[in-house]
Amino acid sequence: MMMPWQLAKQLEAAGVLGMNGRNGDFVLPCNPRRLYPLVDDKLLTKELARKAGLAVPELYAAFRFSGEVRRVREMLDKYQNFVIKPANGSRGNGILVIKGRVGDSLRLGSHRLMNWYDLRFHMQNTLSGIYSLGGQEDSVIAEYCVEFDPVFQTITHLGVPDIRLIAYKGVPVMGMLRLPTSESEGKANLHQGAIGAGIDLASGKTLTAVWRNSVVTQHPDTLAEVSGVQIPHFARMLEIAADCNAMTGLGYVGVDLVLDRDKGPLMLELNARPGLNIQIANRAGLASRLAAVDRAGVDNLPAAERVAFAKENFKARVN
Repeated sequence: MMMPWQLAKQLEAAGVLGMNGRNGDFVLPCNPRRLYPLVDDKLLTKELARKAGLAVPELYAAFRFSGEVRRVREMLDKYQNFVIKPANGSRGNGILVIKGRVGDSLRLGSHRLMNWYDLRFHMQNTLSGIYSLGGQEDSVIAEYCVEFDPVFQTITHLGVPDIRLIAYKGVPVMGMLRLPTSESEGKANLHQGAIGAGIDLASGKTLTAVWRNSVVTQHPDTLAEVSGVQIPHFARMLEIAADCNAMTGLGYVGVDLVLDRDKGPLMLELNARPGLNIQIANRAGLASRLAAVDRAGVDNLPAAERVAFAKENFKARVN
């Protein structure tokens, strides 16, 4: 029987990055704590992206005080579809996707119904900090509801897939397509039961996937193959990820994007502490890729050259 320390040594030798290594070698030295609000607060992130010329879902309204919540119907009644989310939330908690109306009720992405009173109650709870990082008082965002690209039609359930890219010193080093399931209730969050398919950075095609720490090849609800899917506009997504380090001042960042059928790639949010399951989805370790970036010293090159470096050096291995 392999002891835990032996397994840790084996994973380290294979180039797999653990949580201690991520935090001690990359997050702490590369991401100054004073800059965290730029990515923890999604309203600030939207404003940064807008100034940098990056496309984001349109902001319909922001609610910062209880009194403003009383006007939510007045402010949002003209929109059939919209998303409600905490500005400082994490792991998909507190997000509501509204997809049309049934009479006077709002229809959620999960097909459940909610009335406006319940929506206001949810928003008041969000303002109190129930979903925020650290339980601090929060704000509520109402924004455009993404209509995902048809390429994902057979490999998602109810919700909108998203793409997570990890960028180090302005170089995209690993990517993953996150696909909602019935277990995740339509949310593209691995902690809630979504699946994550690795992405070959050179081609933009999906690889095998991870679901609850197991490697899978099919979507658990649709049974469609998740590997070999060509993600449209993937080159543009790599460019966006390469720009986010300079935009925020953070050297190690997770970049979450969605692919809208009409608007193309939209930057959704950023994460200063991106998770590590992306390595399972790609069957590859982050540590060796991060070391390659350091050895090459490419962080001062133009974004296009950093993307070219990533595509050349981080191709998927053919088994």
